[in-house]
Amino acid sequence: MSIDLIVFSVTIDPSEIAGACLWALALYLGFSPVGDWVIEQLNRWFNYAERSLYSSIEEFERTRAAREAQNAFYASILSILPFLGAGALCNFGVEAGLGKSWAISVGILACMGCGIYELGRRDGQKSD
Repeated sequence: MSIDLIVFSVTIDPSEIAGACLWALALYLGFSPVGDWVIEQLNRWFNYAERSLYSSIEEFERTRAAREAQNAFYASILSILPFLGAGALCNFGVEAGLGKSWAISVGILACMGCGIYELGRRDGQKSD
């Protein structure tokens, strides 16, 4: 019955999902300071938004540690969404430019390259 309400059908190819996720991982690794910034901003926003839900300061302070930990978890999970969008665009660009057969392969190469870059960046920060 509810299927009759949907006028069009949306089909998503599994290789497009895999390619977008590979590109999202590569971008998340390659731009990890941006990912950390996004996590920090989301965490700040969650803490600010949740503060407005409490009318009592005592109740707010009593449950503060648990809520801040929960908000940090949610922020880290939701921080991948902008990278998924950018990854989908990168995957679409590779598919349009090189063809569908290259999208997954180039995504894997991007993940390896960005992973090696991230390891080198962290090693350089550690030695400073």
